[in-house]
Amino acid sequence: MATLLKATETVPAGELVFFRCFFAIIPVIAYLAWRRKLRTALHTSNPLGHVLRSFIGVCSMGMGFFALTRLPLPETTAIGYAAPLLIVVFSALLLKERVHVFRWTAVLVGLVGVVIILWPRLTLFSSGAPIGNSETIGAAAALGAAVFSAFAMMQVRKLVQTERTETIVIYFFMCASLLSLLTIPLGWVKPTPEQAVLLIGAGFAGGVGQLLLTSCYRYADMSVIAPFEYVSLILTIIIGLVVFAEVPTITMIAGALIIVASGIAVILREHYLGLDRAKSREASTP
Repeated sequence: MATLLKATETVPAGELVFFRCFFAIIPVIAYLAWRRKLRTALHTSNPLGHVLRSFIGVCSMGMGFFALTRLPLPETTAIGYAAPLLIVVFSALLLKERVHVFRWTAVLVGLVGVVIILWPRLTLFSSGAPIGNSETIGAAAALGAAVFSAFAMMQVRKLVQTERTETIVIYFFMCASLLSLLTIPLGWVKPTPEQAVLLIGAGFAGGVGQLLLTSCYRYADMSVIAPFEYVSLILTIIIGLVVFAEVPTITMIAGALIIVASGIAVILREHYLGLDRAKSREASTP
């Protein structure tokens, strides 16, 4: 999906969001119809919650897609890995969740990795480069996308307490498609036939990816599935080299490895804590 969107080159980020979400609806509807869940998928008790989640998600997606047009593909992907780390920070500060020293340490180490990746871009300010440098703005957009993504995940946590998974998915794509239309005044372009194929393909890829991810969580715990997300770093490095001739820098690889290591540490820690809690409940059950 990211590769197809990046290959469009001149299409504005808001337009990328529209195609990504609108055409993702097609495989999702087909899947829900096949499983005979289409009718119940539209039943919701929290419509405003879906709108809020969609608004935050569109902000994250728009910034992330803008970053794709300004930065190498693997660099954008690596910065996006900061989202799970930021969830820990926001949950502690805003939701008053208890975070132990181990997780704080892992998060801080991971954020150091983010700074390592961003530093070459942000130091453009001190080297006399203009403030409007596209790579610097792209780096800031990628970080902003990670921040909004963390807030979107927190909103999904609330929604899953009362809403079905398929309801959250279908409402996000529908609301996001409509919200992305608000960016038309910012300047949309008429896609060439080649760009149209790429955009529609990206939408389908995003929809199928969402379905596969949803199915993963049905059959395995998050602690088992989450580490596989980091495989995308290897894929994007290969794609960046082969398709876009983007050679990863040493700082990007070093920062990405630090982020991945800290992210996996947090995931494993959550897994072990979950096992401990389960054992405690079993022990206390008469």
